[in-house]
Amino acid sequence: MMETLRPELSAGGLTNGWPYSTEIAQRDTLIRQSHERSLQFGLSSRDRPDFSAVPQATLHEALEVNRFLYQHAAPVMETLYEQIANTHSMVLLTAKNGMILHSLGDSDFLAKASEVALRPGVEWSERSMGTNAIGTALTEEQPVVVHGRDHYLYANQSLTCSCTPIFDPHGKVVGALDVTGDERGYHSHTLALVRMSAQMVENQMFANLFADAVRIQFHSRPEFLGTLVEGIAVFSPDGRFLSANRSAQFQLGLSFNCLQAHTFSTLFGQSMSQFMDRLRSAVGKPLLLRLNSGVSVWCQTPYKSSKGWYGLGQHDAGADEPEGGAAGLRSRAAPAAVAAAPAPLKASAKQGLSSLHFLDTGDAQVAAVVRKLQMVLDRDIPIMILGETGTGKDILAQAIHNDSRRAAKPFVSVNCASIPETLIESELFGYEEGAFTGARRKGSTGRILQANGGTLFLDEIGDMPTQLQARLLRVLQERRVNPLGSSKEYEVDVTIVCATHRNLKNLIAAGSFREDLYYRLNGIVVRLPALRDRTDFDTVVGKVLSSLCDGPVPAISDAVLALFRRYHWPGNFRQLHNVLRTAVALAGRHGPIGQDHLPDDFLDEMAAVAASPQPAALAPAPAAHEGLSAPLPGRSMGSADREPFSQQADPSATPAAGAPQGQPSVAPPQLQSLAANQRMQDVALQAMADALRRCGGNVSAAAKLLGVSRNTLYRKKDLLPPDCWV
Repeated sequence: MMETLRPELSAGGLTNGWPYSTEIAQRDTLIRQSHERSLQFGLSSRDRPDFSAVPQATLHEALEVNRFLYQHAAPVMETLYEQIANTHSMVLLTAKNGMILHSLGDSDFLAKASEVALRPGVEWSERSMGTNAIGTALTEEQPVVVHGRDHYLYANQSLTCSCTPIFDPHGKVVGALDVTGDERGYHSHTLALVRMSAQMVENQMFANLFADAVRIQFHSRPEFLGTLVEGIAVFSPDGRFLSANRSAQFQLGLSFNCLQAHTFSTLFGQSMSQFMDRLRSAVGKPLLLRLNSGVSVWCQTPYKSSKGWYGLGQHDAGADEPEGGAAGLRSRAAPAAVAAAPAPLKASAKQGLSSLHFLDTGDAQVAAVVRKLQMVLDRDIPIMILGETGTGKDILAQAIHNDSRRAAKPFVSVNCASIPETLIESELFGYEEGAFTGARRKGSTGRILQANGGTLFLDEIGDMPTQLQARLLRVLQERRVNPLGSSKEYEVDVTIVCATHRNLKNLIAAGSFREDLYYRLNGIVVRLPALRDRTDFDTVVGKVLSSLCDGPVPAISDAVLALFRRYHWPGNFRQLHNVLRTAVALAGRHGPIGQDHLPDDFLDEMAAVAASPQPAALAPAPAAHEGLSAPLPGRSMGSADREPFSQQADPSATPAAGAPQGQPSVAPPQLQSLAANQRMQDVALQAMADALRRCGGNVSAAAKLLGVSRNTLYRKKDLLPPDCWV
């Protein structure tokens, strides 16, 4: 029997009356038409969907075909996922045929996702799945929300999906970006986030594909230049139209096909040569153009000619420099200004820390961070680095700069927490002579202008005073700096990298950090793991030790290495560096580094930990589970690793005077601490093993049972017995 449309669809009243958009009737029509297509495809709403994935070879081929899309979308997906984390949702990237290429998701939603095959290699076109956000958005070539009963197949009606197509720089649909979650957790802002993310992908593809063309970035309001909503139209040097993004098409009032019949002069009312003359004389300031519709727009244009770059704070060699202050600090900075800026890290100094590749020493988390950063280098995407104090955020920022095209330009680091609040404004923005009492006679070039052409690293951005955050936001939006006491503004071209150990979203909620500045800075967010969580600990120790020695590198005794492995390192790399520096100095050239070469305060801390009362839960683990004390992969297994410390014996030790025969003497404080740490690790690993066994090896279920992330379990995989993963 042929199936007909459900009553709620044929009647025109769709799915609970949810206000997904301002044009409800138009959306209802779109869903109804999609259901009609599903009927025509011969699908029944009670059909069991085909959730089978294509073979891995086919998926790899699809990823290769869509490499350009994937390279630009993957970093944006990470950022989008940061915004929707813990909402029982997934972020999906698909090819133009609806096949999922890449996915990111909350661990608590993965079980449901696996049931409905939200995984790479599964096709979500309308022909195979009926009405769904991915297939319908690709068919209609417009954003859409498909919620609950909007789905044609009953099997998918527990989902809510927000999807938008992604257009390539030639106006063709190349894929889709989607957020799918539990239909009970619908959020009205999700589609807006997805659309903004897709726009970011499209704009980045524009910048990469048309790097040497004339790219007109325009908007009717100058404050929106450099944002996601600016229009981007691309022309050849002789004025021939090449492409335009969706915002440009909207502002121009013309579709992509119609724009192909136009030139620069027919759209903006002047020839390309006239525009270039104006651009050179404007010295980087936005220009006012009039569209053929009569609407005035502001524009900025980075364009590489045979003489260099025009626009965005840069100018031709023939352009005159304005007078006064820091005028020379544009792309062709004056020699004195360059001398005033902190010099980039020299290759001879810390040469090994000069690239991202060097920082990848075997830890999977760090490798993922490096891979993401390499994909967004030189794409004008702000980078935010998160991590505990001492995890190497400053070294990572320097490596980002050294691997970029700006490596020959200044790298300027500003620690927002270390500069007094009364001085940070003048430190960042600079000041003119006489701007305030105590100012230098000839003023001072601020750190932002010192970084012109290079990279500005804002360390501990979470500690920036609230009143300065608005000024920084304005600089990032307008790319202009106004020094204290000056009536002039100076163009600036910098890549922004920031870092913090604080939770910025909590600061936003508390009113101590601006939300608009946060979203301006977090183009891509990466997190560095704490030293205690890294699986390449031995390699890291070796590299830090090598950096401290000009000659032969001393060995580290097994006892000290075992101590290091079990210590929690609250100061991370900074603390490790200081401990090893002292140990190298004390050991000299006399054999391996032993416990007597370690700093006293380090040993005192270990003794204090051992002397503190231990909870009852930290009692020694049963002997049957001693096998859980295996070393991490890649670490050498010394005698300290082979047995729990509570059972180790020192051959040279004798019972203490007066001690009963057959009872061991009290262990040194360092070993007491190691024993406590070992017991804690045994208890934690036993709990993980028990949870995995109870859940039949299902990592997601075990993680939920324990209240930890899946990554926590995966990091301990090689420490757990094999039978718990079955």
